[in-house]
Amino acid sequence: MPRPADDEALIRVAATGVCGSDVHIAVEGITPTGALPITLGHEIAGTVAALGSAVSGWTEGDRVCASALVSDLTCATCLAGHSEICLNRRLVGIHVDGGLAEYVAVPARNLVRLADDVPFPVAAVITDAVSTPFHALVDVARLTPGESVVVVGTGGLGLHAVQIAAVLGASPVIAVDVRTSQLDRARGVGADVTVDARETAVPGAVLAATGGAGVDVAAEFVGRQETIAQAVECLRPGGRAVVAGLGADPITVLPPTLFVRRQLQLLGSYGFGLPTIGRVLRLVGSGRLDVSGSITHQFPLEQADDALRTLHERTGDPQRVVVTVD
Repeated sequence: MPRPADDEALIRVAATGVCGSDVHIAVEGITPTGALPITLGHEIAGTVAALGSAVSGWTEGDRVCASALVSDLTCATCLAGHSEICLNRRLVGIHVDGGLAEYVAVPARNLVRLADDVPFPVAAVITDAVSTPFHALVDVARLTPGESVVVVGTGGLGLHAVQIAAVLGASPVIAVDVRTSQLDRARGVGADVTVDARETAVPGAVLAATGGAGVDVAAEFVGRQETIAQAVECLRPGGRAVVAGLGADPITVLPPTLFVRRQLQLLGSYGFGLPTIGRVLRLVGSGRLDVSGSITHQFPLEQADDALRTLHERTGDPQRVVVTVD
């Protein structure tokens, strides 16, 4: 059992989401960690079990979830209000031990209070898989009600982006993918139009769905050169493309003669700030946003390896996978 530092809280873990980042580390070996061995798990929810000597405002037994992004709060980007891209950031579950365990210690300033009616598995997923696309659409792309949106890639993040865009009043909401199952899911959570990129040229389909205008916001959750270029080509003049997908390919979009004359914007979006989790939780608490349906698989802690394998091998068509602790 970890011993919390003076400024930390010890969480008795109830649920931890399993993310593609965990697969990149544990199975594919393409993401380095701060040390080895390390306990994975960065989507954490549970109850406060103990508090460091300098912590106030929390009580043992409080229901909480935690942001995995540990920022120093003193660097230039933190002081500018962008703690998600802190110059010295660390990630719980990647740089320090995470939540695939009975207990985890995190900085108390990373805690977010949970209402009694928010299930722990839902809260765990919110801390990354929902807050990341919310940050991309709302904080970075500045989506407003009535604007048109295309979401390119409706996987673990993109499907939530479709749902968030619909809840926030975007119209139309267009979903793009190459998997029939994901396009079906996208329609189920609010997509007005779906585009199968295997069968249809994406920019042409988006133009057709918007009366030839293009969309105000294009959100990309794949991280490939081809899909980022598609997202930009879907924009109306003055539109914004936001890229949240992570990949190794360089970004290549329209020639400057087109990009500049259309006054387009290409934005990167990473993670989220702590207030974002609170805003998403308020949407969930109000009943406007229900992400419980995206949790397709749950495993007990003893089967954490099976959870990772299920996500990696796509066994049973998983959307979000959660590990629970009794």
